[in-house]
Amino acid sequence: MDFSYSEEQQMLRDSIAKFVNQDYDFDTRQKIVASEGGFSKENWKLFAELGWLMVPFKEEDGGLGGTAVDLVGLMEELGKGIVVEPIIPTVILGGGIIAEAGSAQQKEELLGTLMEGNLQLAFAFAEPQSRYNTADIATKAEKSGDSYKINGHKAVVLNANNADKIIVAVRTSGDQRDENGISLLIVDADAAGIEKRSYETVDGHQGADLYFKDVTVPAANLLGEEGKALSAIQNVVDRAALAVAAEAVGAMEVTYKKTVEYTKTRKQFGVPIAVFQALQHRMAEMFIEHEQAKSIMLMAAMQSDAAGGVDRKAISAAKARIGKAARLVGQEAVQLHGGIGVTDELDVGHYFKRLTTIQFIFGSTDWHTERFAGL
Repeated sequence: MDFSYSEEQQMLRDSIAKFVNQDYDFDTRQKIVASEGGFSKENWKLFAELGWLMVPFKEEDGGLGGTAVDLVGLMEELGKGIVVEPIIPTVILGGGIIAEAGSAQQKEELLGTLMEGNLQLAFAFAEPQSRYNTADIATKAEKSGDSYKINGHKAVVLNANNADKIIVAVRTSGDQRDENGISLLIVDADAAGIEKRSYETVDGHQGADLYFKDVTVPAANLLGEEGKALSAIQNVVDRAALAVAAEAVGAMEVTYKKTVEYTKTRKQFGVPIAVFQALQHRMAEMFIEHEQAKSIMLMAAMQSDAAGGVDRKAISAAKARIGKAARLVGQEAVQLHGGIGVTDELDVGHYFKRLTTIQFIFGSTDWHTERFAGL
């Protein structure tokens, strides 16, 4: 089987690598994280100009028709810089659910603006009690005439404080965990009745809890068929799981390489600690874990492409295996750096935080292991 990238895929990877190496060093990232909004609008416009925001979308929707292999290549390179710009919440989640469930008119109005870099999105699908069950939705939307009225609480909504529009998964019929009766509504971020409690996540990204109280939304803002949204939600969340797994692969590569370099400069007993065989074994294990993670990432991407978009079993296998690798590589990097590994001034600690977060976002390592076994 050919695991090499095509010329176009390699050009995409090279352009991202050039950006990360030249324009996204650790100090620059720290300033961006501390800025208002938590990301660079100038970088976002650059991403649009370079076509990166178009990669996941079909050609008929105005995108580049990128495959899952294209997506993981994009995210792996961004992971090497632990880039905080909201690719996942806006493009993969928000844009992905519009592409999956939206009408031709909704796609034309929203996706084009997104790919131009002029629209920020958030996807509010998770709730405090739901854990990783996308069918567990208590937030209700009652239809009255030509509008819906939303009441409920959405948790850990990525990019909600920057979003222009929020796609909200609501229950329009059935009981709390019924697979039928789930719908999607596009809500203006500044609509009356929305309370936002924003925060910075441990890995430097932006999140918020949203509270809806009698939020009125026009019926025209319904995304897809009423009560039939679960399949689209699951597909988009699975693609996001594959995307963050690929991001972890990129972050792991940088983490283990930085650790190897550090052990060549840190001295103990008058010699670099890299000469100690016990530590060499640990670093060799970090290398092996990264290589295995990259292999299963490519397998999941190719399996998903062969399945027409999403292969749940392959994605769960990749997310579970990469989650275990991310834990080992991150923890070993911190231990081999010693106390400096957890300081805010050193980049390794920030790679560790992102790798730790990825283990739990869009399904934890244990959850995906169980789902793989069940499938």
